[in-house]
Amino acid sequence: MRTVYLALGSNIGDRETNLRAAIERLPAAGIAVLRESAIYETEPVGYTKQRWFLNMVVEAETGLFPMQLLTRTGKIERALGRVRGMHNGPRTIDIDILLYGNAVVRAPRLEIPHPRMHERRFVLAPLADLAPDLRHPVTRKSMRQLLEAAPPQTMRLLHSKLTPCPTSTQT
Repeated sequence: MRTVYLALGSNIGDRETNLRAAIERLPAAGIAVLRESAIYETEPVGYTKQRWFLNMVVEAETGLFPMQLLTRTGKIERALGRVRGMHNGPRTIDIDILLYGNAVVRAPRLEIPHPRMHERRFVLAPLADLAPDLRHPVTRKSMRQLLEAAPPQTMRLLHSKLTPCPTSTQT
């Protein structure tokens, strides 16, 4: 089993419900969620004439290989209405693989660690919530150090965690 970190974002529809729905589908895809970060509301990057995003990171374990993980997260995105169109455009859900253990993957469809994570405060803040001392496998900088060096971005803490789905049972 490998520890992976996945970034989730949504800015279409009920954003919090979209995040919750994605997390609820991960176990059936072979991805066991261990911990969830706080949720941040963040201004969009790149294409700015769109609704603000809700962003968070989950720490999970999986026995999937990186390309299998990409395929499974892509299926979850599509099941939740994700349509790939404009680069950095609006989306019901986005699931990015940030880290896969200490692996470095360079393939045409997948790069791990995520190639722009060090530039994205909306990824680094929730990641640093979960694992501030975790080291980037290439730069060897901690998530805390990467967050301190990240470009500024307007964001605010929305919730310390997702609210449970009204129909789910708590054990």
